[in-house]
Amino acid sequence: MTMKQEVIRFLQKNGVETRFVSIVDEKVYINNLKLSRFSRKKEEIFLEEFPNFEVKRSKIFQKICTRASRVLKNALSPHDKVLLKGPGNCVNLTLYAVLESYTRKYGVELIVYNGMDGLNELEVQKKKLDLDIDAVALPLTLDGEVEHILETMLNGEKLELLNSQSNKNGVKMIYPFINVPRSWIESWIAIEGLNCDFGDKAGLPRDMLEFLEGFIPDVREKMMSSAAYLSQKDGS
Repeated sequence: MTMKQEVIRFLQKNGVETRFVSIVDEKVYINNLKLSRFSRKKEEIFLEEFPNFEVKRSKIFQKICTRASRVLKNALSPHDKVLLKGPGNCVNLTLYAVLESYTRKYGVELIVYNGMDGLNELEVQKKKLDLDIDAVALPLTLDGEVEHILETMLNGEKLELLNSQSNKNGVKMIYPFINVPRSWIESWIAIEGLNCDFGDKAGLPRDMLEFLEGFIPDVREKMMSSAAYLSQKDGS
């Protein structure tokens, strides 16, 4: 039995609902404090048995998990084999931490692959490695989609949302962070003191978004809603 399996069994034995916690290395992240039933007393008992572990009660991480769950409850099926990129990038690291709990919640299998830089490469590698997968989890955030919308407008191009592609060659494309602002992930990474980068660059669309944010409350959500409506209207 692996250390992780021992941790899971011990937590379950002591009344912790492990479908609502994520176990990454020697850290246990609480995704939903109420549903996990991970009280301070249970934490004390756990740490006595596993003193090298930490229990993380981050409110911002719980918010990220809540937003992601609204997508994942419809996007995932039980026992899906889900491909995602390695956790070197901050967003990818957060994505893995969120999805880890779904190995118990839905019984999914996470396949971490460091060579996944884009869908074209994914297709080549899937054929080359003969990966048996049902879905690909992509780290597109709310900010990433809205910046794409602004860039499309600036270039005078037809609007096509990045998250509109839900299936490619029989493989589901899922976007757990499509409703998660980048700032939430930045806050969580800062609190955790994790060593990674965001792997993206600032530009005019981001500058415009930050400018609009000063005048329009919830500008990201409003632009996303409007773009989704227009995209559906064009497709009808």
